[in-house]
Amino acid sequence: MKHWSTVAPLLAAALLVAAAVLPGSGPLSLAAGLTLVGAVLAAVLHAEVVAHRVGEPLGTLVLALAVTVIETSLIVSLMLAGGPEKAELARDTVYAAVMIICNGVIGLCVLMGGIRHHEQTFRIEGAGPAFAALVALATLVLVLPAVTTSAPGPAYTPAQLTFAGLCSLVLWGVFVFVQTIRHRDYFLPPAGAGEEEHLPPPTARAAWMSLLLLLVSLVGVVGLAKVLSPSIEGAVRAAGAPDAVIGIAIALLVLLPETVAAVRAALANRLQTSMNLALGSALATIGLTIPAVVVASQLFHLPVVLGLDPKDLVLLLLTFLVGTVTLGPGRTGVMQGAVQLVVFVAFLFLSLVP
Repeated sequence: MKHWSTVAPLLAAALLVAAAVLPGSGPLSLAAGLTLVGAVLAAVLHAEVVAHRVGEPLGTLVLALAVTVIETSLIVSLMLAGGPEKAELARDTVYAAVMIICNGVIGLCVLMGGIRHHEQTFRIEGAGPAFAALVALATLVLVLPAVTTSAPGPAYTPAQLTFAGLCSLVLWGVFVFVQTIRHRDYFLPPAGAGEEEHLPPPTARAAWMSLLLLLVSLVGVVGLAKVLSPSIEGAVRAAGAPDAVIGIAIALLVLLPETVAAVRAALANRLQTSMNLALGSALATIGLTIPAVVVASQLFHLPVVLGLDPKDLVLLLLTFLVGTVTLGPGRTGVMQGAVQLVVFVAFLFLSLVP
């Protein structure tokens, strides 16, 4: 284990403490930006050590679950601090995460893997049901609130919101059970794939140390993203861009560890690992965030707006159609990745110019 991968998480934690003491410092923001990159790279390295020790698909689940739990905590804390003004925060964050993962992360993995290896395969037995669950959850959480009539505007009633939260948690729990126990073989890479298959696993002590440093790194990434958020907000508003761009920028920062890990796996001819990480992250984003938001809204009487506007509904539908074509054959090449990245760029552009 190289020393930088230990220093970077600890430095990120130290900067979080410093940010609490010296908020709004210009040099501190610059240091936070540089340290965030180091924390992302350290998180990826430690996640790979843990994954190699516990094997697939538990390894990808560790990183996806850790990032999502910390991200969910950040969303709920911002909702509590912002009150009614943050009614659309959960919607914007979940929608941005789904679009970033399904188009940006998967598209980049497929494109980069296709450029290096021409053609890659993965198990459709695992990716297909995972994508179906994602489509169902995204429709239930982001689409239906825009067309229901019991509550004014694109929102659920408290009973409907509770139902959506329970469905999200149950379906995510079933997915984790299927992925790790009932049909674990559906999520294992094909035999012979990957450059690290014959490397000896790390010791238990090294794996536990990496797990601890992984958690510290992820807390640092999410915390530093929050520290940088005022600077991001100022830059976005100075440019005259919509407020939704702020959520996208923060989501991009938070999802950096998973993105780097997924692309590295695709370049190493382990596209199955990339798919496990991407689809698992997207499912966990909805399956854990929405129940937590439901509990917070009920306990503290906070309004929650989940329904998307027509433009975003069309982009979400396009994402699902393209994703079905990409995942259907279980075999990918450069073309599928290029199409998904075009949809991702369209999402970013239309967020800037709605």
